[in-house]
Formats: sequence, C-alpha cells, structure tokens
Amino acid sequence: MKRTQNTGWIPLFVALQQFAVSCHPIDLYEKTAVIPGHSWKSSFKPSFTFTIKDTASPYRLYFIIRHTDRYSFNNIYVALTAKGPGLDSAQVVPYDIRLATNESGWLGSGMDDIYEHRFLLTPAGQEFFFKKPGEYSFTIEQIMREDPLNHVLNTGLRIEKK
Repeated sequence: MKRTQNTGWIPLFVALQQFAVSCHPIDLYEKTAVIPGHSWKSSFKPSFTFTIKDTASPYRLYFIIRHTDRYSFNNIYVALTAKGPGLDSAQVVPYDIRLATNESGWLGSGMDDIYEHRFLLTPAGQEFFFKKPGEYSFTIEQIMREDPLNHVLNTGLRIEKK
C-alpha cells in the first residue's frame, strides 16, 4: 500500500502566517530601564536612543511602566524630553497618565501583583512623523510630588511604525 502525504495544509499555513504578520504594526524599538530599588527618584531619568531612517512613515510612541499592586496612586506624571536631528532644541512634554480607576482598578495587564501599562503618547487620530533621519534620544522623568516614587519596577519606551 502506497502512503500519500497530505501537503495541502502547507500553503494555507504560509498564507495565514503572512496575513497575521501583515496586520500587526512593525516594532521598531522597545526598551525598558530597571528602576533601582523599585523606588523611582526624580533624579533618575532613563534615556532611550534609537535611529530613524524612514521619515515618510507615521509612528506610534508608547510610554511603558511596570509597577506592583502596592503603587499608591491612580496615575503618574512624567515628562518626556525629546532630542534629535529634526528638533531645534530639546522638547519637553508633560503627561498625566491614568493607571487605575476607582471602579475598575488597574487599567494595565497584570500577572500576580505586577502590572504593566503601555500608554499611547501620540494623540489618537493624529499622525506622528520624525522630521529627519538620524539618532533620536528620549528621556523619561517622573514629576510626581512624592519623591521617591515607590513600587515602580521599570519604565520604558516603545516605537512602532504605523
């Protein structure tokens, strides 16, 4: 008896994989910094540097924060400082980022007692473009009244091509 192999599923699998990949934004850069002692002092300002080559495509910028459930606030105030070839001087933008609500609790994804939030920094419905190709640097500073800010594990930045 001759065995025949059923290979009809291979093209289907390849097509589905190609489709799945094409639907996701392209991750260009993602990096987080560990907060020393899980106590974020305002003097600790993690910096993230990356290179942009494509200035014709729109990008999405995300702020990343990981904290424990013992974090004392529903939000965090941060200042994002941007430097790069398309900027005349360093640009500082403050953000008030909601991490929890009284009704729903923590808004990010959680595992055990650790929560991660990815907050879109580019306004919804607006396109963000880097002006010139080259090296860009972003610095994140916590600007809360409480200093140090306890129970913060990591903070970081994610850049996606839209």
